[in-house]
Amino acid sequence: QVQLVESGGGLVQAGGSLRLSCAASGRTFSGYAMGWFRQAPGKEREFVAAISISLGYTYYADSVKGRFTISRDAATNTGYLQMNSLKPEDTAVYYCAAGLRQLYAVERGYDYWGQGTQVTVSS
Repeated sequence: QVQLVESGGGLVQAGGSLRLSCAASGRTFSGYAMGWFRQAPGKEREFVAAISISLGYTYYADSVKGRFTISRDAATNTGYLQMNSLKPEDTAVYYCAAGLRQLYAVERGYDYWGQGTQVTVSS
């Protein structure tokens, strides 16, 4: 079992930055792929970014490529999503997830989910 807790969300103006954190407990987080998804009001949850189990390969949705960076710190069992040049359309609840299936961009690739953190970008 892996427990995930997100933090770092908040209200920011367009063009600003936020860094989301995902603190993991239970099994060693580094043994899992980590992903970030988001869900805007009235929309389905969508893939944002992922980092592979080994070698640290990263994957991004086209909508965030070049603006967001996913990373992880094995020493602290924490994952991060650095979000720069934020846009109003980035407003959503952001979820981190952990999984073993190496299906990085789909929800069924993940077994464990955090409770989410709200990100609001004002224009």
